[in-house]
Amino acid sequence: MPRDSSPLTAATNISPDCLGGLARAALRYVKSGQIIGLGSGRAASAFIRAVAEARLDIRGVATSSASAELARSLKIQLVDLDAVRRLDADFDGADEVDPHLDMVKGRGGAMVREKVVAVASRRRIFLVDDEKIVKRLGEHGNLPIEVVPFAAPLVLREITKLGLRPKVRLDDGGHQFISDNGNMIFDCRVSPIRSPARLESELLTVPGVVGTGLFLGIADVVLVMSGDGKITTLRRSH
Repeated sequence: MPRDSSPLTAATNISPDCLGGLARAALRYVKSGQIIGLGSGRAASAFIRAVAEARLDIRGVATSSASAELARSLKIQLVDLDAVRRLDADFDGADEVDPHLDMVKGRGGAMVREKVVAVASRRRIFLVDDEKIVKRLGEHGNLPIEVVPFAAPLVLREITKLGLRPKVRLDDGGHQFISDNGNMIFDCRVSPIRSPARLESELLTVPGVVGTGLFLGIADVVLVMSGDGKITTLRRSH
């Protein structure tokens, strides 16, 4: 996995100004006239704002109601996924990124739509701060899974057998979190994952599991910002 700039510095919390700089750096992958995926979360929101500030003539496919609302407020034209055959690029954030550019996502609960839009795109670019870089997926201890509510009791039992420790996600008001798809999110306590591909396969065989936060083989480029504002570009080796 080649790196295009200096090594990463120690992990640190990224400031709003640095996040804006990271978002602006991602604009080099955007051209006017393109149709692009608009991810969800802090980094993706910063990117959406950067697109609007740059007055780029693009159309977007939003991965969540929150991203759609932000894009509309900034006068970015949105289209539905069924209106395009292929998106030119997708821009999103991530919760963990390993040396192979495999990722964990889902802190915002939009990972299923995010994965759909990413796979529908020709190029996938992700924006993170350097504290998201890990040696092995699962180091931060959480793997989100989206689950059909009817199947929740079964899914809880079955994924517990796989060694995960699931907990139903609640919103800020203490109510059950519901995704834009009308589903529940289980946050599963995990240790570093030995075989992400095998775990993904095992989870998807459980009836009622709609998708997981494992994004394997999806990222093409990851832009990483350190606390001092330096940006490192990581590219997937093909």
